[in-house]
Amino acid sequence: MALIDDLMTRSGGLCELCGGTEGLAPVEVPPGDAAILLCATCREEEAAAPEAHWRCLEGAAWSVEPAVQVAVWRKLGLIDAPWAQEARDGMTLEGAVRDWAEAGQPQPGIEHRDCNGVALAQGDTVVLIKDLQVKGAGFTAKRGTAVRGISLVPDNAAQIEGRVEGQRIVILTEFVKRK
Repeated sequence: MALIDDLMTRSGGLCELCGGTEGLAPVEVPPGDAAILLCATCREEEAAAPEAHWRCLEGAAWSVEPAVQVAVWRKLGLIDAPWAQEARDGMTLEGAVRDWAEAGQPQPGIEHRDCNGVALAQGDTVVLIKDLQVKGAGFTAKRGTAVRGISLVPDNAAQIEGRVEGQRIVILTEFVKRK
């Protein structure tokens, strides 16, 4: 992951999606070691941002930074609004950048389902149904914890990724229910 100083210099001290200045932190753009600088709202660590906030993606789509382009393309794919689909369709990604953007997206035929059999989608919010010991991080994710903006593990229907206590972790779908 890029150093915070490098990201601050590259972005001019602004969120690379919305241009905000509060609560900036680096966020990885998998797969690989690229990162972008995002505010807490764009990281979705606060309450869900209104759809109007995400209109900033229309401008961010024109970024010259490939990691930002990938993040914008992926986020636009999660927004169920005509303007978002139009903006995503209008993006021109070079071959390698398009491959990167599509990497990590769920493969056709793989369905992620929660403990009740409800289908999960990229960006959903789930709730943990039991305490989970997080290996390597030294904490326990408590039952009832909401995990916002999940990512689906593309090649494993039994796993999702999400951020708990500031750590990005892999969670088995059998231990979550969709909120």
